[in-house]
Amino acid sequence: MAIKATTNNNQALLSFISFLLVLLPGLCYCQTDKLQQGQVLKDGEELVSAYGNFRLGFFSPSGRRNRYLAIYYKKPRDRILDVAFNCLMEYPIGDVSMQSYNQAIKPRPVWIANRDTPVLRNESATLIIDSTDGNLKILRNGKSPIEISSVRRAGNTTRATLLKNGNLVLYEMNSDGLSIRRELWQSFDYPTDTLLPGMKLGINLQTGHQWFLRSSRSAEVSYRLGLGTDPNITNKLVIWKDDKVVWTSTIWLNGSLKSGIPGSVDDVYNFYHQFYNFSYTSNEQERYLTYSVNEDVTSFPALTFDSDGRLKDDIGIDISCTLLGGCEDQTNYYGYSPPSYYPPSYYTEPEGGKKKWWFWLIIAAAVVLGMCLLLSLGYIIRRKHLNAKEEKRWMSLVIVIGVVSVVPLLSYVSFLLLKKLKAKVESMVNRQKLLRELGHNVSLPTIFGNRKTQVHNDQTVKRDLKIFDFQTIAAATDNFSPANRLGQGGFGPVYKGKLQDEQEIAIKRLSKSSGQGIVEFKNEAKLIAKLQHTNLVRLLGCSLQGGERLLVYEYLPNKSLDFFIFDSSRKSLLDWKKRFSIIEGITQGLLYLHKYSRLRVIHRDLKVSNILLDEQMNPKISDFGMARTFTMNELEANTNRIVGTHGYMSPEYVMNGIVSMKSDVYSFGVLVLEIISSKKNNGSYDTERPLNLVGYAWQLWNEGKALELMDPTLDESCSPDEVMRCIHVGLLCVQDRAADRPTMSDVVSMLTNDTMALSKPKQPAFYINISSDYEEPEVTEIKLEVCSVNDVTISRMEGR
Repeated sequence: MAIKATTNNNQALLSFISFLLVLLPGLCYCQTDKLQQGQVLKDGEELVSAYGNFRLGFFSPSGRRNRYLAIYYKKPRDRILDVAFNCLMEYPIGDVSMQSYNQAIKPRPVWIANRDTPVLRNESATLIIDSTDGNLKILRNGKSPIEISSVRRAGNTTRATLLKNGNLVLYEMNSDGLSIRRELWQSFDYPTDTLLPGMKLGINLQTGHQWFLRSSRSAEVSYRLGLGTDPNITNKLVIWKDDKVVWTSTIWLNGSLKSGIPGSVDDVYNFYHQFYNFSYTSNEQERYLTYSVNEDVTSFPALTFDSDGRLKDDIGIDISCTLLGGCEDQTNYYGYSPPSYYPPSYYTEPEGGKKKWWFWLIIAAAVVLGMCLLLSLGYIIRRKHLNAKEEKRWMSLVIVIGVVSVVPLLSYVSFLLLKKLKAKVESMVNRQKLLRELGHNVSLPTIFGNRKTQVHNDQTVKRDLKIFDFQTIAAATDNFSPANRLGQGGFGPVYKGKLQDEQEIAIKRLSKSSGQGIVEFKNEAKLIAKLQHTNLVRLLGCSLQGGERLLVYEYLPNKSLDFFIFDSSRKSLLDWKKRFSIIEGITQGLLYLHKYSRLRVIHRDLKVSNILLDEQMNPKISDFGMARTFTMNELEANTNRIVGTHGYMSPEYVMNGIVSMKSDVYSFGVLVLEIISSKKNNGSYDTERPLNLVGYAWQLWNEGKALELMDPTLDESCSPDEVMRCIHVGLLCVQDRAADRPTMSDVVSMLTNDTMALSKPKQPAFYINISSDYEEPEVTEIKLEVCSVNDVTISRMEGR
């Protein structure tokens, strides 16, 4: 009877669905994609686009009661029928099948109008077109409007239309109320976290409006990441967090991104190219990246930007590494692989945050023991009333229940112990693998046996790098107390600590939102441990435990150079004698890296914030995560991994990926000019044209006013001849052609030998000489035929 009833119920539900499908075309006939002025869209009502793929209405996200106005994608009718039919075939009618069905037809929001200003659960929500200004507004309880479109002169008659591509457009109508006069506003200009085909990422050069994506907040994530274009170099994509850039793509040149990843990269691109067609457009009105999908794409054609900085399509494939050029781990091209600033597998929960599995084990053991005690007690009480047969039966019952209870418990205990042992082995293997990559010849310790045979933390492995125990670092920083936090770098937060022997240390802790990753960690640990110079910061060791990656340095109390020279009150503490000494110290440090160290090292990220100062204000170069090593016979190399800070990078490095010692020389030249002037290179120093600090210094030099570049606070302490010589050397270092720039050996001679004749500097890089016959560049449209999977990272992007 039960089977027959279930069959009848299934048939009844299928008949009902068939009836709805027959009725649906008639219902669709009554639906509209337009909202006229004077009409209202109440909560529960919808605008439906042509073909019914997109709908506009109010909804509540999972777990919330607040109401949001959203455009959401609703799956086609035949796909819903397939899912519903499969649910019915798998389950009988009941809660399980209906939950599966409801999940299948759950709409997906692609645009939210009031993401930051929701309608509260105790308020009614209504969408209107305001009769006074013609703008789209949400009314809460009939008042307190939330403005959606903010067009100043919208016109007397306006109409909103939901197009078939998911774009909500506000039109100004002609006097007849039927024909369209002009487009006033569209939702595609204000995307949220979803990029639909036809949406843009870029900038409107006439209005200054930028098109970018913003990730959603959640209970676990309080921040929002942004994905857009670099306003300074528009044909680059960047990801920023809290107004700080944490990731950047490569530059699109001639419609292609050169790959820096070994392996079958072309196959990877071809895999995605059969679905997505990306193109970059640049003209005098706008510059933007957009995409379209091929006709054979059957899944939902949208790309969602999540709070981890990944751009995924509807089937969960992360395209950010292959199409945007930003992944570090390329072992699985078609699966999950986040951008390089969020390295996978290195952010596990700390050991203190794991579930206390042993607590539940004690509970289970207590339950089993209690059952055995109760059965034994019952047996003892009834024993004198039992005959031999019943006593045997009772004993058998006690034994069976005890075995049935204990065997699963023992199995569960064994499973947990093996799982913990496996995790411990994997952690040790990963740790030893990383240590070997850092240049240490260590063997894998045994799990069982004498602990004296193990390689312990808090000891020096081999001879270059000391491995600290994480608990030692945590104790030294008072468990990473905010009071001990010194600042935030590209690698992550920096803390001050004190070891048990009273030695003060500085700790860099790799963070999830870091613009750098495990590659930079290994690079810095390997390089700086082998470098010893008074003008280089000293690395004491590192910590590798669980998911933690920490670098331990000597503590320098006077922070970084930018802390002084860019502050109006503190810059007076650095007179000319101290500044000239700092310039000389940086020169000696670079000369050591380029010529006298065991490895020829190109720093690639030399800037004022990476110059630290000790108690005597002696400079020490820091942050070698981006450094590149060369053989003694190697002068330059090409790279697809452009890293560094804008304003400090040489032109041949930015445009062609050529890195050499002259790249550091260019950065040093910018650094010298900043130290002399106490000005940032990214400032504007001309009222008639955009001149940065380098261009401003070049202009003053040609006008014979070079001393005007000097910080006025140095008037009393300076030596004009030394200042002029430093400005001269700085301009020689920032010349456009790398061949014209001096080596660091030459720079040392120029600064220490007053009688040495200096050549006349040539025009610096990135200097724009605007004249009356200046012509705008030719309009170009670039088609992306080849994409890159190289991870392009920066430590912290600041225009200089």
